[in-house]
Amino acid sequence: MYREARRKSSRQFTLFLRPNGLPISRFGWSIKKALGNAVARNRIRRRLREIVRMHRHAMGAGWDVVIHPRTAVATAKFDVLVEELVKLVPREAAPMPTPASGGREET
Repeated sequence: MYREARRKSSRQFTLFLRPNGLPISRFGWSIKKALGNAVARNRIRRRLREIVRMHRHAMGAGWDVVIHPRTAVATAKFDVLVEELVKLVPREAAPMPTPASGGREET
């Protein structure tokens, strides 16, 4: 994912985006121990899960998205997080991948 994805960043997040060829987008997050203890990391997870749940309709389909939050996410206002994350995820659908032409043809 990280080698093939394009990266987008803001004050609160770094996103890795890659087209997945599906009619839906899939979201995941990676929360490092450096962001705080288990309570702080779980709070960040809950906030990200709620943003994705509430605003999935405003985000384009066909993407695999990995979210890397920064330290300030645990204490930032929820409205600011929503605005930044929705702005970073593309609104348009991902381009459909074309089949590779270098392989064997099935008969």
